[in-house]
Amino acid sequence: MANLPWRMSLRLLSALKKAALVVGILLAVLLAVRVYVSQQGPALQPWHTWHGEEMSAREIDKVSFAEYQAQEQRIFRDMQREVTAKLTPETRTPINRYWGQSLVWPEKFSHNWNHSFVLMPTGEPKGAVVLLHGLTDSPYSVKRLAQNYQQHGFVAVVPRLPGHGTAPGALTNVKWEAWLAATRLAVREATRLAGDNVPLHLVGYSNGGALAMKYALDALSDPALRHPQQIVLLSPMMGVTAFARFAGLAGLPARLPAFAKSAWLNISPEYNPFKYNSFPVNAARQSWLLTKSLQQEMSEAVRRNQLKGLAPVLTFQSIMDSTVSARAVVNTLYNALPANGSELVIVDINQAASFRPLFRPSTYDAVNALLPPAPRRYTTTVITNASPATLETVARTTVAGEQSERVSPMAIPYPADLFSLSHVAIPFPPTDDLYGSQPLNPRRYGINLGTLSLRGETSVLVVNMDSLMRVTSNPFFDDMVRRINQHLPPIPPGTDKP
Repeated sequence: MANLPWRMSLRLLSALKKAALVVGILLAVLLAVRVYVSQQGPALQPWHTWHGEEMSAREIDKVSFAEYQAQEQRIFRDMQREVTAKLTPETRTPINRYWGQSLVWPEKFSHNWNHSFVLMPTGEPKGAVVLLHGLTDSPYSVKRLAQNYQQHGFVAVVPRLPGHGTAPGALTNVKWEAWLAATRLAVREATRLAGDNVPLHLVGYSNGGALAMKYALDALSDPALRHPQQIVLLSPMMGVTAFARFAGLAGLPARLPAFAKSAWLNISPEYNPFKYNSFPVNAARQSWLLTKSLQQEMSEAVRRNQLKGLAPVLTFQSIMDSTVSARAVVNTLYNALPANGSELVIVDINQAASFRPLFRPSTYDAVNALLPPAPRRYTTTVITNASPATLETVARTTVAGEQSERVSPMAIPYPADLFSLSHVAIPFPPTDDLYGSQPLNPRRYGINLGTLSLRGETSVLVVNMDSLMRVTSNPFFDDMVRRINQHLPPIPPGTDKP
């Protein structure tokens, strides 16, 4: 009997060794499969292996915006030398953004929107706004909203977040803390230009939405950070897929040069002048780390009752979103907010689409499944069809603290050829020259991605068909801007439209 505990300990140790062995074998198999799959795709190109010399978070916190832009210029010049100047003949194609003679080479346009930029209003500034773009994106994605704020008398500061706007390889060597440091830098610059006696707004798209919220939460406990008076989020990254949590494991084989392609989740042609098509493992990993930190800080702020000092949040979200979690927007953010005038605007699926029988059954009632029962501490507006038989749309609004729903007709019908909005469509009007379905000048940027309608046989294109099917502009963009403008001063007389 005296030996019983000792024997049990030996058995437990043996069981743990066997479990560890099984886990080790499974991990080895998964890594082997990962290596095999990654080696099947296209070869890495110079724009995948170059990463540039971006500033660290610590360095960004010590520099001015002008110094940040000066380093940005040096990074772009280095990219010209190390990528553009070293392209092989087979990569010099008409839609390779890194070839100097292609249709989509950003430097050939009247303005390269991959760079950080500042828009100054006419006359004395009435406010300041910092606009933050999304992951793999560039300042171009928030350009139209920045121009709208400028019209209303705001100084608009739009930073290029580290690792973006140059080459996708830059995202293999960046940390999310540097993105947040660039956010702080942009707020300092906006305050320097507009003063600290005018309202400060933060606008964040996708990953930029997570950064906007992270900054706003940090400001609640850090007196050195200026508090925003309004937060506007577009498809905010409050939560990402579970895979992103383990993305770092997927990139482990890349530590060996022979398996460098394992550092990439997707390797695609780079035909978009203002957004990467290729996607590295590190980008997924950093986005997960950012959202994890954000969620932890939200929980802590709730525990300490700090959210009562948070600015109102206005969010625009497609009910169908394959990039971020719409449920996290509600559960992590909105259900934790105090009654401070916040509003959530959701765009439903096209309930009147002629191909509705092809929908997954869960999509029909996705909005009701997402939202908690009223009353809520925040206002909700659902943009949807007036009935399943018509493309006419209505806005169904439930004001904070109320249970009844107010229905208002909208002047914008749901386009018959759309079955839903998408994550990437929210910031772009239909008239956008790159992403719009009705571009004003479809040749301005060498290609228009919003009017593509490709038909043919499978296994022909080198581009993923899912990405080409994704709607890239927002038919309800004007309504979104109208809702944002309700929080802005009137446009000064004589101001030109963008």
